[in-house]
Amino acid sequence: MTSLRIGPVVLANRVFVAPMAGVTDRPFRRLCRALGAGHAVSEMVTSRKELWDSLKTSRRANHEGEPGTIAVQIAGTDAAMMAEAARYNIDRGAQLIDINMGCPAKKVCNKWAGSALMQDEPLALAIAEAVVAVCAPRNVPVTLKMRTGWCDAHKNAVGLARQFEGAGIQMLTVHGRTREQGYRGEAEYDTIAAVKRAVTIPVVANGDITDARKARAVLRATGADALMIGRAAQGRPWIFREVAHFLDTGEELAPPLVAEVRRLLLAHLQEHYSLYGESTGVRSARKHIAWYVHGLPGGDELRRRINQVTDSGAQWSAVRDYFERLEQRMQRLPRPDEASQVSVHERQEGAHA
Repeated sequence: MTSLRIGPVVLANRVFVAPMAGVTDRPFRRLCRALGAGHAVSEMVTSRKELWDSLKTSRRANHEGEPGTIAVQIAGTDAAMMAEAARYNIDRGAQLIDINMGCPAKKVCNKWAGSALMQDEPLALAIAEAVVAVCAPRNVPVTLKMRTGWCDAHKNAVGLARQFEGAGIQMLTVHGRTREQGYRGEAEYDTIAAVKRAVTIPVVANGDITDARKARAVLRATGADALMIGRAAQGRPWIFREVAHFLDTGEELAPPLVAEVRRLLLAHLQEHYSLYGESTGVRSARKHIAWYVHGLPGGDELRRRINQVTDSGAQWSAVRDYFERLEQRMQRLPRPDEASQVSVHERQEGAHA
């Protein structure tokens, strides 16, 4: 796939991984990039200064050894604080700042951040203008992620998109649902297509892109410049190379070899433990392991076992042994439509921002 230029930043291709709270940390971003994602934005970082030194925020802002553009998503409700957050992250290496106006989580929206900002258009525009004012002199592009609107009766993405472009936002990502929908129902793409027609900056389509054929259909329906994949990458990070290959050639890649998946997951776990430490690392790795093995022979049994394990070495060894046994039964993973894959709509953890 062709690259995409956002100001001075060149993104490797046009298939991106979505920022997902509790998922898109540095190890996961590195993994997705290695498997074909052309762009990876961090989990959202708060604009509240008093929390910047917290362990949670420091982990989210950790980009050590990260390849490609360092992109940081910031969230908040005060224009001056958001501008300061942008400056703070640029000082720590951010090469692109993304504004979160898409997260539907109640704990975010109850504070009028995330997609709740779409209810207050003057404030949303003020935040965009303040962040651009800080970033533009330093030649750091600002992007923004939003939804189609707050509710079905108030879909204002098109009007906001025009205002954001006027404020200097250089790329927009639109999730094809309202805040009211959360992740229920099906994403719609007519609004994304309308946003694309309304602005001249790149538009990224997001929502329910579950495989390569759906990716092509969404591109055709929206005319978008790029795609963003979130929950479908949980346990299937190779989806990015599958989508990129299909869009380039029209041919579907074979599912990955079990031996490759074993290697990828074991390496991911080691980096995960390194970032989070023993106790937190073991607990937070459980969801990644469960996503990988859901629908596979013996996957439920492994999930029950690792939920009882508190030692990283034991957890890592259990995963290694499982995939070695699986390799004796099958050479490749089954295709998602052939295995009882968990519905992406049912994945509660890792809702993207």
